[in-house]
Amino acid sequence: MENITIRQIQPSDNAAIAIIIRNALAEFGANKPGTVYFDPTTDDLYSLFQTKGSVYFIAEFNHSIAGGAGIFPTDNLPQGYCELVKMYLSGAVRGMGLGRHLIDKSLQWAKENGYTHCYLETMPELRKAVSVYEKFGFSYLNGPMGNSGHFGCDVWMVKEL
Repeated sequence: MENITIRQIQPSDNAAIAIIIRNALAEFGANKPGTVYFDPTTDDLYSLFQTKGSVYFIAEFNHSIAGGAGIFPTDNLPQGYCELVKMYLSGAVRGMGLGRHLIDKSLQWAKENGYTHCYLETMPELRKAVSVYEKFGFSYLNGPMGNSGHFGCDVWMVKEL
């Protein structure tokens, strides 16, 4: 895609990506307790993603931050598992394939860094994202794995890498 850059998060990205995440959740009526909307780490993703075994990618479109997605070693996941986290796009760029690029880059990084499975949590309000995850080969689970602290999510999926 032209005019697209995907790169790792920098401290100066924190405010812009927090706004994108909260706007997306509010837009879909998913700005509720138990989601990243109220998670204090949303305001400092750069620091959060300095955790060993994690990465966060920022997508830029025409030199503006348009979204992001990351991989995180969520507490209490089985050995070899990581979580695809904080995958959000600005409304202006949805439907352009940018989300697929972010997911692809995140899963590729996870595999290259020794993970065998990728888990994610989402919610029915984010239907379009769920259909993208299905296309990537994520399958549904009957309950949550690990301890993300996001009790507001009630769709759980996993994919072998």
